[in-house]
Amino acid sequence: MPVTQAPPISFDDTAVAFASKSDGELRKMYALFAAMNNNSLVKTGGGLMKAALKWHLPGTKFLIKKSIFEQFCGGETIQECLPVIQELGRYHIGTILDYSVEGEGNDKSFDATTTELLATIDLAHRSQNIPFSVFKVTGVGDAAILEKVQRGTALSPGEQASFERTKKRINAICARAHQYGVRVFVDAEESWFQETIDQLTYEMMQRYNRESAIVWNTYQLYRHDRLEALQKAHDAAVRGGYYLGGKLVRGAYMEKEGRVAAQQGRQNPINSSKQATDDLYNEALRYCLAHVDRISICAGTHNEASSLLLTELMQERGLRPNDQRVWFAQLYGMSDNLSYNLAHAGYNTAKYVPYGPVEAVMPYLLRRADENTAIAGQSSREFLLIQKEMNRRKAH
Repeated sequence: MPVTQAPPISFDDTAVAFASKSDGELRKMYALFAAMNNNSLVKTGGGLMKAALKWHLPGTKFLIKKSIFEQFCGGETIQECLPVIQELGRYHIGTILDYSVEGEGNDKSFDATTTELLATIDLAHRSQNIPFSVFKVTGVGDAAILEKVQRGTALSPGEQASFERTKKRINAICARAHQYGVRVFVDAEESWFQETIDQLTYEMMQRYNRESAIVWNTYQLYRHDRLEALQKAHDAAVRGGYYLGGKLVRGAYMEKEGRVAAQQGRQNPINSSKQATDDLYNEALRYCLAHVDRISICAGTHNEASSLLLTELMQERGLRPNDQRVWFAQLYGMSDNLSYNLAHAGYNTAKYVPYGPVEAVMPYLLRRADENTAIAGQSSREFLLIQKEMNRRKAH
């Protein structure tokens, strides 16, 4: 098979990365990331923002919305996200609408979230710019029950009925996705109920992934057992005659996982080092590409080395950059040097675009601010890239 020559790609090309930003927008981003580079400002600022929202101080919501919210979120409603979807689409970047409201843990909130998720699938069906929908199982079902199921603890009749309603909601989402041909990610969560999520997701794959990968599971490669889980899932898909969709991420609950494992007296599921996670992640990429006839893959990563590796593996296998079985994804407001350069070179690229009421997405926004704070006297990568582009523009 002839090797498909993709155009050379450079993640340092800030002209491409920030092509969509005016000088004014770039200055605004510069100011925001400069503030986030200040550790103490982020720590005190986060608390102040939460308190100001709680006390309904005038202008607080407006200020948050026009700064950090605007950088990392698409809007408060699906409707408010439409300009962002359109803007990303102009640069051949897809949008993954991520309803980032943490449920209140009752049927009313689970049903409301399900309705919202169905609306994102309906919009994806009507739009060329929304390649995936996404949901968290804990958004539509009780985490405590998922945990009991994983432990093998008997459920009370009320809990069993609740679990059946969770399964119904998941099926409604996946059935709609299948009906419209919209791919849907099931997000990964904490290890003490992830097996239950896996099981529910594989049941949906058996039902809806007969023609192509519609339902995709998420694998957190900071866990030392996840490559093995992916390989077992592939074997099951081959035996069952269905397609496997796999979103590969590094992981999101590291401190919590370590803490809970220590409390429960069990082995920490997280790899012993960052290097071990990077190695496992790249090994998972290689495994998926080696079985691309059965596995569709999305590399959900901000890691340049892994992203570059995936482009190289695609070339080695003679896959076109726009092969629908291989995707790249990053978070909105971050790693534009990856997203825009990948899309510019013709690779399937999408942004996770969180949305929801400002108050509800605050935990998400504070995590992003935390990620972009200075590390041991170094400025964050985002800040340096923005600085580089501003200097480039001045020189021209």
